[in-house]
Amino acid sequence: MGLIVLLLNLYGLVLLVRVVLSFFPVTEGTATASIYDVCYTLTEPVLAPIRSVIGPVDVGASAFDLSPIVVFVAIAILSRILG
Repeated sequence: MGLIVLLLNLYGLVLLVRVVLSFFPVTEGTATASIYDVCYTLTEPVLAPIRSVIGPVDVGASAFDLSPIVVFVAIAILSRILG
């Protein structure tokens, strides 16, 4: 069970990096772009189905994606149950 909790926590870290990087412009061909691409590839298969169910929340002229929050909560619950 410890390995699963560790993997869940690592996935949460990758998701956090993706969320933080999404607030900054990413230039193609840079190290930041490579990191973002890896994070996107690892997290999008989980986020996309959640996003299709709950959708973004409109906040003024922009929208706020709640899917990472749902995944963070799910990771916390699973880690608590398994750990």
